[in-house]
Amino acid sequence: MEAPQSLTDLPTRVWDDDEWKRIKLGYAARGMDEKWDVLVEGQVAYLHRSWTGFAVFEVTFSSVKGGWRISEALVESAQSRQRRGSHRYARVLLELVLSNVVLGEPAIDLRDEMVALLTSKPGNAEVPTAAIEQSVIGLRSYS
Repeated sequence: MEAPQSLTDLPTRVWDDDEWKRIKLGYAARGMDEKWDVLVEGQVAYLHRSWTGFAVFEVTFSSVKGGWRISEALVESAQSRQRRGSHRYARVLLELVLSNVVLGEPAIDLRDEMVALLTSKPGNAEVPTAAIEQSVIGLRSYS
């Protein structure tokens, strides 16, 4: 990361042991239409944009009752490497990549929240939902 910043708004989800095992396997984009690569070493997940290889998130998981929770996260804040939004947007994007891309869950609520955050910006209100999802999440965004 060029300009790592602590993420102050962390996801509250607890991933169960089976989900954590799947997250630890990581994810490699299989083509041009997929946007994310995820690598896990120990209890740290590294989320990179697949085309550029730029690191966007560095996430530390901790064991808690019932599974695993994100205890720390860094997000890239350099505008030249990552379109930067609010900490809320970063939280939604982080959880969406883990849930939708890595685990293959529909994550409809997270997708809706991401789209709402992005379409509330000036000039984005008319952008189709599918275009937003494809540009940010990639092919795996479709249910």
